[in-house]
Amino acid sequence: MEKKFKRTLITSALPYANGPVHIGHMAGVYIPADIYSRYLRLKGEDVLFVGGSDEHGVPVTIRARQEGCTPQDVVDRYHSIIKKSFADFGISFDVYSRTTSDIHHKFAADFFRKLYDDGKFIQMESEQYYDEKEGEFLTDRNIRGTCPHCGNEGAYGDQCEKCGRDLSPEELKDPYNAVTGNPLVKKATKHWYLPLDQYQQWLEEWILEGHKEWRPNVYGQCKSWLDSGLRPRAVTRDLSWGIPVPVEGAEGKVLYVWFDAPIGYISNTKELCDAQPEKYGKWEQWWQDEETKMVCFIGKDNIVFHCIVFPSMLKAHGKYILPENVPSNEFLNLEGDKISTSKNWAVWLNEYLEELPGKQDVLRYVLTANAPETKDNDFTWKDYQARNNNELVAVYGNFVNRALQLTKKYYDSIVPEGGELTDYDKQTIAEFRDIKDRMESLLDQYKFRDAQKEAMNLARIGNKYIADSEPWKVVKTDPERVKTIIFVSLQLTANLSIAFEPFLPMSSKKLREMLNLCDFSWEQLGKMDILPAGKKLGEPSLLFEKIEDDVIQMQIDKLEATKKQNEAEATPVEPVKPVCSFDDFEKLDIRVGTVLECEKVPKMNKLLRFLIDDGMEKRTIVSGIAKYYTEPEKLVGKQVLFIANFAPKEFKNGLVSNGMILSAVDADESLVLTTVSRNVKPGSVVG
Repeated sequence: MEKKFKRTLITSALPYANGPVHIGHMAGVYIPADIYSRYLRLKGEDVLFVGGSDEHGVPVTIRARQEGCTPQDVVDRYHSIIKKSFADFGISFDVYSRTTSDIHHKFAADFFRKLYDDGKFIQMESEQYYDEKEGEFLTDRNIRGTCPHCGNEGAYGDQCEKCGRDLSPEELKDPYNAVTGNPLVKKATKHWYLPLDQYQQWLEEWILEGHKEWRPNVYGQCKSWLDSGLRPRAVTRDLSWGIPVPVEGAEGKVLYVWFDAPIGYISNTKELCDAQPEKYGKWEQWWQDEETKMVCFIGKDNIVFHCIVFPSMLKAHGKYILPENVPSNEFLNLEGDKISTSKNWAVWLNEYLEELPGKQDVLRYVLTANAPETKDNDFTWKDYQARNNNELVAVYGNFVNRALQLTKKYYDSIVPEGGELTDYDKQTIAEFRDIKDRMESLLDQYKFRDAQKEAMNLARIGNKYIADSEPWKVVKTDPERVKTIIFVSLQLTANLSIAFEPFLPMSSKKLREMLNLCDFSWEQLGKMDILPAGKKLGEPSLLFEKIEDDVIQMQIDKLEATKKQNEAEATPVEPVKPVCSFDDFEKLDIRVGTVLECEKVPKMNKLLRFLIDDGMEKRTIVSGIAKYYTEPEKLVGKQVLFIANFAPKEFKNGLVSNGMILSAVDADESLVLTTVSRNVKPGSVVG
């Protein structure tokens, strides 16, 4: 039997404050979280919806250096932009704060200190690259040098963007600081780690046995990480920007941003409750009371942090509740390509509001209709236009406008008294009767796309009802019948203002103002007495407006200009290598193999271990492509091309690779395995 809770705590992933938010963020996290929050509030439940900006970490310092300002200047600017965008789109946070607040700094430091004092961390020392002139340790992405494979002098510490090889800083020749150009030296540094391996068994029981109801993408990614074996994860790093580690001897070290940021959910709750205790009570009841249900909305790139790392932190502390569910969406693409902030391939919320004012609910509707709940999905401007014109305008808006305009025309905007119902009236009303149960079932399972579809189906029923009933014709022969048609139509309209409230809050509010409907609740959904006869309605106006081709073309042209600029700035295609003889080429034995197993290599984060059926036996091939395939188990069953006659290569952990899997680096710097389009016999020779 499902447990009943007194209250619901809803968190949404903290957006990183080094740039504005885009439609991918909205579709993946914030609209679903807002729909759920509004739905529970409509039901009269006790809800707290927590958000905030993530403001520490290396990307902020990089942008600050690029712009010649301080990190605080950067986060102040983007926190303001992000917070305004959320407010303008109706994301109904109870609190939206930030991780640079004094409250958060103290709370996060105290949280770390509690775990430190309880012996929950382990301390380890390692040698890392150090810039002596700047007096700072560097992250992999801040290190450049010469690629050992292709000779590119500007390769990063984690990847060479010229040849596409994954790297580690230790592999680079002549490493230097990517920002200052200073040469680097190795220097010993100590850090504190959360030993996730100690929580492995507990996590397996809690997730794999206790939460089989989680979405398959969430459950599957958690299982993949757990099957690969968890390892200690650093909770501190050498940086000047962040929350200082509250331990003696930790000068120059801050809390790692992944450790610091989720604590922001708790500190932001404390900030709100301390300011308004009469409304929200004590923060502890939201985070430490077993009668509180916690639901964390995130994107799929945050699954491991919210399902494995953050719960381990809470478990280590000992006083906190754990997430009941972590609804994570997949990624939203844009016009067939993945959204890229670095390449400006995105629809930014702040720009959308300037270029399409008043169209917030249109975007909310389209992003929910295309929500990537089970797989990656695509946003296109043509689909945006079609859904607005063919659904919001032609169906929902058309029905509402007809019902209200006819009420104004025939009855001076006063709800008429309904008469005897026909069979068609009863049939239409019956289709509305169980809408509350249908929508609740979907919303409680976080199926927001289908729930919104149910609301739009109601609008279709209403639109068909008034079109079939033709009151503008019937009024000439049977005016009493028209009163019933309009009465029923107005009840359907009132239902729609409630059904769409979680999804389209601004247009729902506008509709309720036209209906003069001040008091409403979820319990009224499906009922036909929401608007009593004799009630005076407000002035009708259009809920939605048609969007013309030129408006859409402007947005498409804007993206095309971005694409052309990216192509002009892109690294040119690799030049053809020096001519080799056919005899040399014939020495390569390229074959087709079927992937039997694929998994991450423990303690070597960049490597995947493949077990290949090569037609004669099973062979192991190790490939440095883990960053491109975060769910390696999905490669099982695919047929790939591999070089069969390379000399075996042994790695430090004793693993031996017998061959090389072929892959290609795309123009967007992504990597794709070379596969065959149809199944062929394993071991087939390519030539």
